Amino acid sequence: MTTDPVSAVFAALADPTRRAILARLATGEATVNELAAPFPISLQAISKHLAVLERAGLIVRTREAQWRRCRLDPAPLRTLAEWVDQYRRLWDDRYDTLDDLRDLKETRHEQSP
Repeated sequence: MTTDPVSAVFAALADPTRRAILARLATGEATVNELAAPFPISLQAISKHLAVLERAGLIVRTREAQWRRCRLDPAPLRTLAEWVDQYRRLWDDRYDTLDDLRDLKETRHEQSP
């Protein structure tokens, strides 16, 4: 099943464990064991979370000897931020229009006898 990149990133970010993993990786690379340490779940469950993050393009996993390291790839987050920013501009424009209408109404109200 192929999904668009924005949907894949939103789906990956929908889980608090995955968001916590990304927050940890924002501070630097980590091994799977280091990422699993703060969570009361199995290594297998952490690996499944990492697979979701990797499919969304949010992390890159590498192998160095017996160590599997993970690092954050911020590119999909930038894409998501750009997507959200389109709507932020739309909302800002609509709020500005509402503010203008409110100001006009208040001005008319102040001018009436």
